[in-house]
Amino acid sequence: MMDKAAITGADAILLDLEDAVPEDEKGLARNIARAYISRVNSHPVFVRVNAFASKQMLNDLEAVVSPGLCGVFLPKVNSPEEVRTVSDWLDSLEVELGVGPRTVELICMLESANGVRLGYEIGTSSSRVVALLFASGENGDFQTDVGCDWSIDGTEMLYARSKVVLDARSAGLEYVLDGVYVDIDNVEGLVADTTLSKRLGYTGRTIIHPKHVDHVNRAYTPTDVEFEYYSALLAAFEAALAGGRASVSFRGKMIDYAMATRARRVLARKEMFTPTPP
Repeated sequence: MMDKAAITGADAILLDLEDAVPEDEKGLARNIARAYISRVNSHPVFVRVNAFASKQMLNDLEAVVSPGLCGVFLPKVNSPEEVRTVSDWLDSLEVELGVGPRTVELICMLESANGVRLGYEIGTSSSRVVALLFASGENGDFQTDVGCDWSIDGTEMLYARSKVVLDARSAGLEYVLDGVYVDIDNVEGLVADTTLSKRLGYTGRTIIHPKHVDHVNRAYTPTDVEFEYYSALLAAFEAALAGGRASVSFRGKMIDYAMATRARRVLARKEMFTPTPP
């Protein structure tokens, strides 16, 4: 499965040392992950380590921090203090293991009520933090902690799911990641849930099966219709600016600097998510 990961079309590879690994195989998993990181250079490679409270995280980091590791997913983050401690560990390990200073990024996974409550504080706890991830998966840790139901409509988690987006943006983070969709064969449900995720402001999500990759990429990438609309909107606005006006009517709607900023963001995302032809 690891060897196939690089040809699925996913943007990055995430190796798991936490929930997918039996307790008595953690050491073996660390060795496998370290060897894999050393030989893959086609994709950014991240590792989900064990939670801070497990007392295994430092052992995980000592095993996988190496040239080629892009970053670490921190599960079950419950406080900014945890993140700062991990960042200090990484400061030392990068020197010890020959990795460039401050090169290992952190993605903080918010999987509890308290983690979501402190989303902004966690997002601003270290310059290493590049994204927040909300554990939106059905029957996952967040649902269990809160005690709510789960539905494809997303009503039960809507507040928490939206709050993580607001906290990440307030913290100045460009990327906000949604959790896995666990019903592997329910593609219709995956598309509906990912469409809602994108509408809320998420820029991507973690995936647990290759068959989900194309559907998820398509959902988060601005469509050709959106690209045409925002390209024309921006052109109209720039023409108005050239004529000495900061607002103009475009296809029946009044546009100004705010709409132009939105257009630039969508166009940049379209360029970012569109593969470069070989």
